Amino acid sequence: MRILGLDPSLSSTGWGVIEIENNRVKYIADGFIPTDNKAPIEERLKEINKVLCEVIEAYKPDEASIEQVFLNSNPTSTIKLGMARGVVIMTPAQYGISVTEYEPTKVKKAVVGVGRAEKAQVETMVKILLPGCKPKNNDSADALAIALCHFQYRNAYGIKK
Repeated sequence: MRILGLDPSLSSTGWGVIEIENNRVKYIADGFIPTDNKAPIEERLKEINKVLCEVIEAYKPDEASIEQVFLNSNPTSTIKLGMARGVVIMTPAQYGISVTEYEPTKVKKAVVGVGRAEKAQVETMVKILLPGCKPKNNDSADALAIALCHFQYRNAYGIKK
C-alpha cells in the first residue's frame, strides 16, 4: 500500500510517498511544487493540480493524508492557503483516493514523539524513519511526516476511509 502525504501551500506544496509492506515503511519519493508568486492565483492553483496529477499517476498512492490548516493572523494569507488546500484535497479525490486530515501536533507527536517539535526535529526523524531519504526541502519533509503519521494512526486505530 502507498500513502501520499501532502503539505499544502500556495508558494510551495510539499508531497511525499511512502510504501507499506508487511508493516514495514519504505521511502518512495518526495518533492515540492513551487509556484510563481507573480502569476495569477488561478495559474498557481492550476500548476499545483497539474503536478499533483503527475505525482499520483506516477506513484499510484492508495491513500492520502494532509495536515489540517492553522489559523493565520492575515486573512488574505488564510484565504490563499484555503484555496491551495482545496486543490490539494480535490486532486486525490479525482482519482478516488481518500484523504485523511491530521492536526499539526498529531503529526509531530507521531514522528518525533513531541507535539510541539521544531521543523528541524521533524526532518531529522523523517530521515531516521525512512533510511535513504533526503527530503528535497522542508515542505517535502513535512509531507513525508504527514504520510508517516497516517501510517501510524491507521495501524493504531484502524483508520480507513
